[in-house]
Amino acid sequence: MSSGQAPAQSAITLEGGDDTILPFSVEPLDLRGRAVRLGPSIDTILRRHGYPDPVARLLGEATALTALLGSSLKGEGRFQLQTKTDGPVGMIVVDFEAPDRVRATARFDASRVEALGARAKAADLIGEGHLAMTIDQGPAQSRYQGVVALEGQGLEEAAHQYFRQSEQIPTRVRLAVAEQVEGGEQRWRAGGLLMQFLPSSPERMRQADLDPGDAPEGHERLDETTLPEDDAWVEARSLAATVEDHELVDPAVSSERLLYRLFHERGVRVFEAQPLVEQCRCSRERVLGMIRSFSDQERRDMVADDGKIGITCEFCSRHYVVDPAEAQGETGAASGTSESRH
Repeated sequence: MSSGQAPAQSAITLEGGDDTILPFSVEPLDLRGRAVRLGPSIDTILRRHGYPDPVARLLGEATALTALLGSSLKGEGRFQLQTKTDGPVGMIVVDFEAPDRVRATARFDASRVEALGARAKAADLIGEGHLAMTIDQGPAQSRYQGVVALEGQGLEEAAHQYFRQSEQIPTRVRLAVAEQVEGGEQRWRAGGLLMQFLPSSPERMRQADLDPGDAPEGHERLDETTLPEDDAWVEARSLAATVEDHELVDPAVSSERLLYRLFHERGVRVFEAQPLVEQCRCSRERVLGMIRSFSDQERRDMVADDGKIGITCEFCSRHYVVDPAEAQGETGAASGTSESRH
């Protein structure tokens, strides 16, 4: 899941738009990456369900991370980030469908979230469990899933752990979410930065923070602190460490401006920005297919007092009403309706 390089270079401008993913490279540092800036899309996702502020911030981070990772897909494909844990936020699901669609949802225990307070940390909200990242590029290619154990760390560190263990690519991720006043109204914003060290020589990609494991008998175990990191990667990490949260979400600091601040001395190049839209994958056909996958008894149990089956999408809150006969695929059944409840 390396970031790669976008095909078309774009001149750096200081005016950048929201809901965009901007690829970049810093060739003297063998660095590739992407910056994401989310505005109306993340505000729609978070306000639709009225999440408590701590849950909204966590889901905003997960959405920014998914956009950074999913946008590496070439052509059509789907990237999904999902957590399943014992914390107050028991599950997060974010879907990125190439080239530009994203949706997200979270399940949480309201009383446990409230008990942690308004400034609850992501690690406390998540708890322990696992984070799964799934890439599905259609029937012609194998489906891939990487899993990271969540043991009290936040999403940034979980992403670092994933790349150390699964792809062994030196990677740094920065994520930020904030609620800001825009036009007299409170609106959610999110941003993120992903950097990867991709030199031409694989030897230069060795990471000091990888566990070297048990040495063979008769050989000393190499202490990980003795394995030097490449100077270019050390410089890149040091620069990334200077990024403050407000720089990732401030509408006055475009992605182009931020990258210029960080890397102008090294000659940063940016490429064509990729737009991002909040859009759900649900449809009447998908709902019918899901209902038909259940047994006859299970479908009968779904029927409400009005004689209909009601299904509400967890992502977009659209409500579908289905006639049981239609769910069985009977010819001539009355067509159902859908209601939008946002």
